Amino acid sequence: MEKAYDVLIRNLCEHTALALEDIAEIRALTFMLREVAPNEDFIRQGDEPEHSALVVTGMIARYHLLGSGRRQYLAFHLAGDLPDAQGLFIDQMDHGLSALGPASIAFIPHRQLFAAFRRRPTFALAVWRETLRDASIFREAITNNSARPMQARMAHLFCELFYRARAAQLVRGNRCRLPISLAQLGETLGMAIATVNRTLADLRRSGTVDLRDSELIVLKWRELQRLGDFSPIYLHLKRQSPPLA
Repeated sequence: MEKAYDVLIRNLCEHTALALEDIAEIRALTFMLREVAPNEDFIRQGDEPEHSALVVTGMIARYHLLGSGRRQYLAFHLAGDLPDAQGLFIDQMDHGLSALGPASIAFIPHRQLFAAFRRRPTFALAVWRETLRDASIFREAITNNSARPMQARMAHLFCELFYRARAAQLVRGNRCRLPISLAQLGETLGMAIATVNRTLADLRRSGTVDLRDSELIVLKWRELQRLGDFSPIYLHLKRQSPPLA
């Protein structure tokens, strides 16, 4: 398995030019690796974390827990992401994080990160950009769920996850791992299960995409982009994902 610090460095270099000194500072951090089971919560609403989490392998979901016990999934995180970077700057977590499938998470002590930020401001700016990129994804998710029809809503989410997976070098051919249940897909997109099934069936009939056995399979990228009204600008990646047919 790739070293945790190399996963983080690769992700930060997608949007920030890191100097050799920044990279050395990152490699000197303590990364405490933990294996997380599918659907296991490793950060909960109300926690006061002393460590930041780095996704090393697998996929992580960020969610709000409602009073009824239901979840609203807010975003998904891939290898290299710091899904709780906000926890560096707030006292109490206002959302939770759980693994969608099996995942490896590395925990980095906040005190080490703050010390590294003081020594290497460019590293601090790179982590800050991570939080800004998260905010941009949140804004797009609000627009997606409130302003797009059902088929476009699902197509847009699939486009985003596939595009980000390609940028993170997690795509093989036209496939990437997406260990999400239909119920979780509904809790992400604000759809009832019946609507999720109907919308997914519509997308399959369009010949653009499929979701089977925890894999997202993109068959016609440009048409899927058109259906989802997807533009990757809001992801703020300097090294864009390679074009697809």
